[in-house]
Amino acid sequence: MARPEYFRKIERRVNTSRRRLSVRPQAPWYTRVVWALLLILATGGIGWWAYNTGLESAGFYRQQAEIELTQLRNQTEGQQSEIADLSSKVASLERQVQMEHAASMELVAQTKSMNEENLRLKEDLTLFQGLTVPGTREGKLSVQYFRVERDALPDEYRYRLLLVQGGQQRAPAFQGKFQLLVNIRNGETKSVLLFPQSDATQTSEVSSVDGVDHALEKSTYQLNFKHYKRIEHSFRLPPDTTIESVQVRVYENGISQPKIQQSVSLS
Repeated sequence: MARPEYFRKIERRVNTSRRRLSVRPQAPWYTRVVWALLLILATGGIGWWAYNTGLESAGFYRQQAEIELTQLRNQTEGQQSEIADLSSKVASLERQVQMEHAASMELVAQTKSMNEENLRLKEDLTLFQGLTVPGTREGKLSVQYFRVERDALPDEYRYRLLLVQGGQQRAPAFQGKFQLLVNIRNGETKSVLLFPQSDATQTSEVSSVDGVDHALEKSTYQLNFKHYKRIEHSFRLPPDTTIESVQVRVYENGISQPKIQQSVSLS
């Protein structure tokens, strides 16, 4: 039985509106992996090319930089070797300077010792000349040598005194004492210190024996000798004190007036 015309029209419209479908075969998995690897390699190559191009555009050349870096390393190693060599030379020179300084200090000490010995010899020569001078009055007392100088410790001074009793013939022993009058200045203030001091609370004189300092008793200032007497001691002064002059006075027992006196300035 034939269908009506109306149904045939609807069927034609439906067939016309259907989509055309095509069936394609699916590509194998290894083909897709190969294409993915090729794409990754291509992307990496393009990136590397862009990186090198950027470096060259910025003026950076890898090979040249490696060459310069090698040169700098070699130069640094050479400088380090030179520095080590110079350090060794400097250490050797320092040792040499220290040895020369020690030798110089020893020479200075020897020179000082020789000067002191020479000074003693001069004192002895002066002493014997005074003892053997013809016509010297019997028992005449004199100061052959008197010197004051700074000592090793601060505010400490050392004095050397040589007393001679002249005459060729035998003379009686001289008995008496001596005093030191030290004229000092502290700023604008002047004063006089007397040694030996009567007040024990004041500055006391010090004598060095075997490297040990001992306070001197008043008996140190007593004199009892025939021909000569060499005296060497030290005394201390208050801090910030300057010596202007030192006077020695020698008294004979029983006489209030000094028999002789002599003044010196600081050496």
